Amino acid sequence: MTNYEAEAEILKLARVLDVEPARLEYLARVDAGDLQAFREQVTDTLFDANIAVLQRMALAARLLPGGVLAKIAEKVFGPLLCARIAGVVDVARGVDVAKRLSPRFLAEVAAELDPRRASAIISRIPLDTVLAVANELARKQDWITLGRFVGHLPDPTVRRALDEIDDPGLLRIAFVLDDKSRVDHVVGLLPAHRLGRLITAAGADEDLWTPALDLLNHLGDARRATLEPMLGGLPDGFRERAQATIK
Repeated sequence: MTNYEAEAEILKLARVLDVEPARLEYLARVDAGDLQAFREQVTDTLFDANIAVLQRMALAARLLPGGVLAKIAEKVFGPLLCARIAGVVDVARGVDVAKRLSPRFLAEVAAELDPRRASAIISRIPLDTVLAVANELARKQDWITLGRFVGHLPDPTVRRALDEIDDPGLLRIAFVLDDKSRVDHVVGLLPAHRLGRLITAAGADEDLWTPALDLLNHLGDARRATLEPMLGGLPDGFRERAQATIK
């Protein structure tokens, strides 16, 4: 794994630990796979705390009408507790409640959620709800949360959601995808012209060079080849690194 991937993992680990990424810079030379494993261990520890209580709450929630439960979730439980319960609640029940929550609140829940534990719920949430939440997360520039959910949504939903994201945002989302082996597949869901636009956007903003180079590093040979003619107009430093990456 590259240093780019370690940098992305540090961003995600900092989110889990609720610290500034700069405090974790000493981990920059640690293998990104090890950082991901550690992040998942920390997440599991947090989510498994009080699991018995959460399971009892999920069972009790079955007794309430969906509309009532959604109101209680939003007004009483709050996003953190809802995110914890989502990992143990019945799938159909979870989808029903999610549809009734406001996009703003659901975005807050998403930021606290471990998608691995609620994948079956996430994949069944209606498209309109997903798009509303994606727009809310993009408005907040919460690229980490958006990146964590890409692997748990069906392709048609991902395609529509990414249409709502601008090019800089899309680069930042790709940078923090949990499964980088899916990068080429996700790019394939975009309109053909979009990949060139992403690289052009990176050329105009040095802060996007690292996400763009990481993207190039995970593209298949065929997509890399389509980009070669587009690199000539990029800034010198970025062009040289991009050319070295796609060779």
